[in-house]
Amino acid sequence: MRLAEALQILGKPAGAQQRDFHLLCGFEPLHLATFLKAYLRLRFPNDAVSLQTGLYGDLEGNIQRAAQKNAEGAIVVIEWGDLDQRLSFRNSSGWAAQTLDDIAGQAHEKCARIETLLAALAQAMPAAVIAPTLALPPITYLPPAQTSTFELRLQALLIDFLQRISKYQGIKVLNASTLAISSPPSARHDVKTELVTGFPYTLTHTDALAQLSVSCLFPAAPKKGLITDLDQTLWKGILGDAGVHGISWSLEDKSQAHALYQQLLASLAESGVLIAIASKNDPKIVEMALQRADLLIQPSQIFPVEASWGIKSEAIARILKAWNVDADSVVFVDDSPMELAEVSEKFPAMECLPFPSSDPAAIVALLQLLRHRFGKETIREEDRLRLESLRAASEFHQNGAAEASPDFLSRLEAKITFDAASADEARALELVNKTNQFNLNGIRYTEAEWKVLQNRPGAFLTTVSYKDRFGPLGRIAVFGGYLKDEQCIVDIWVMSCRAFSRQIEFQSLKQLFAKSQASSVRFLFKPNERNGPLQTFFAHFFPVEFLSEGELTLTSEAFEKSCPALFQEVIENG
Repeated sequence: MRLAEALQILGKPAGAQQRDFHLLCGFEPLHLATFLKAYLRLRFPNDAVSLQTGLYGDLEGNIQRAAQKNAEGAIVVIEWGDLDQRLSFRNSSGWAAQTLDDIAGQAHEKCARIETLLAALAQAMPAAVIAPTLALPPITYLPPAQTSTFELRLQALLIDFLQRISKYQGIKVLNASTLAISSPPSARHDVKTELVTGFPYTLTHTDALAQLSVSCLFPAAPKKGLITDLDQTLWKGILGDAGVHGISWSLEDKSQAHALYQQLLASLAESGVLIAIASKNDPKIVEMALQRADLLIQPSQIFPVEASWGIKSEAIARILKAWNVDADSVVFVDDSPMELAEVSEKFPAMECLPFPSSDPAAIVALLQLLRHRFGKETIREEDRLRLESLRAASEFHQNGAAEASPDFLSRLEAKITFDAASADEARALELVNKTNQFNLNGIRYTEAEWKVLQNRPGAFLTTVSYKDRFGPLGRIAVFGGYLKDEQCIVDIWVMSCRAFSRQIEFQSLKQLFAKSQASSVRFLFKPNERNGPLQTFFAHFFPVEFLSEGELTLTSEAFEKSCPALFQEVIENG
């Protein structure tokens, strides 16, 4: 983005809602503030954005003051001069060799104080921390090709500092390697501007730093599933021609890039990403190939496998149905431009990526892109259970659960657990922000908004876990709201598609009435094109024409009248 483009974005009309942020640094913020506001406007296009900056040369004070205010988030930029002024180009205190130990000692103490301040800041708002992005001044006497003990000491204390703060909930450290790709170190420092104005960066570096800082603070929602082709993609060779032992993925066969792809898929599967296969192949031969002992992704990590000679988009449609996810949450990888085009035409919201089988460097670039698409901050138990629960759901439906007959449900040996959740319950926020089909109103929240929401008078939040004889699903639902004037108002209610057809939604409503002791529940419902399953559920209690009106009020009598027999064992915690 150019500076003129950033100013143009900021000149566009903004919505009535304002989002407040902090830029915390020790230098003059100037263009960095402009670029950050522009990228924040792109991230929140319907809202106005304010960006508070602090005092020049007072990074510690700026962090301390920001922690006492309400905001959506903070971006903290540290440069070497913030750790000791003698490391700044605007300082003239001297670079005598005998001062190096003192500088290192001062930097160590400064890091300890900043860590304490950041810990307090993270309690108030999420924060992205950027470590020094500029080179140290030529302060040592050694030739440039040799690293001094002093420089190594500074780098070591910085790495130790970053490792410590990265463990605080709410603090995210910007990836220096990712920044280096879009902003080479040699093109970052504008010495003239720093000496004249106090702003140290070139515009290209400022742009890269602002863009990645906003992405670090507010990452895009990760994709849920990856569908891959087999021939010339998962492995080198054509299975039908080469046979099960003729395909390869090894250094010896000059097909190591395919091994890297398999390793990545296995790693994604371990983190809860769904992996499926859509291949034009003989299903019996595919099954044999997937049983090869040297395959780097286990067959148990793949579900489902769609191998046939039919149209590829039809196979993908079956996979989406088995996963019960939308096309825009899925990435499709294939080496054939024709297959990619056919699938893209059928599912325009799906990201279709070519596998460059003849270009190892391009394959590695693809792996980096896939890491970006599926990146997540934490791996939860629910992530590990996702594939297992989908297999169980498939068996569940194959055993006649699609009709949800009382006889079948009574034999599920189901247990449903309701847990009172705190405002910082990360799994609850994750579910609310990624769930579509059973979502009360489709509203997404930032971490700061979530904390404010749960601090309302009379607020409550409950997470729901489930398991039956087909296996555990983990925490699969969240409902919450607040009590006011003897009425229960619900503005949060989501449930994972993995939990459909088990009457969990009925049991959740029963729990809601029982715990709130309210005679009625008002749902701040907003119908949209994606929450059809929730609309279908509400149709049990309300005439269809009411669903388009939004807010719905359900009395306890009406609920009891329409609620079917429930068979789960209920466990309450808190």
